[in-house]
Amino acid sequence: MQHDPRFPHLHIVDHPLIQHKLSIMRDKNTCTKDFRALLREIALLMGYEVTRNLPLTTHSIETPLCRFDAPFLADKKPVIVPILRAGLGMADGFLELMPSARVGHIGMYRDENKRPVEYLVKLPDLEGRTFFLVDPMLATGYSAAHGVEVLKKRGVKGENIIFMSLLCAPEGVETFQKLHPDVEVYTASLDDHLNEKAYIVPGLGDAGDRLYGTL
Repeated sequence: MQHDPRFPHLHIVDHPLIQHKLSIMRDKNTCTKDFRALLREIALLMGYEVTRNLPLTTHSIETPLCRFDAPFLADKKPVIVPILRAGLGMADGFLELMPSARVGHIGMYRDENKRPVEYLVKLPDLEGRTFFLVDPMLATGYSAAHGVEVLKKRGVKGENIIFMSLLCAPEGVETFQKLHPDVEVYTASLDDHLNEKAYIVPGLGDAGDRLYGTL
């Protein structure tokens, strides 16, 4: 795990397998089918690090040999919340790791000023759960920050929210950190900068378009 001194709540998951798969995703010649599969695989691999600090409790079970106080997740089932639409690809991979997790959805699109416009919020019961908000790109940071705000307005504490992305831009992390200093961010790469169209550089293009084969 790498850290950048500018961003105390940013965790960069630098596992070699993740970095290898991410490089293939970046290649403009990677087809939609492979891009989709790789996004799912990276989300699953990142999930091991992102869930590392989930609290445990014990329940008594009986093995074939004896009764045993076995470790189980302490909280109610966690919630995976993709930001539509590209976040769905990450949620699919995360669900392979936690198939009993609940799933919420937050739908947003960006207006002409690159600001998020919310059009859908669908969430399960909120009390006592850890929320994993997922979106492949943290570019300007405003969509991610708005997603967190949606959860906070409904009573979820920042300490119970984790944001997970594939790529981040420094500008976006700075914006996000100012708005939500109590939320941890996990990513596979902190890239160089945003271009004039608010795309991450070197990046991988538009994650949603590459995921679904749209223009």
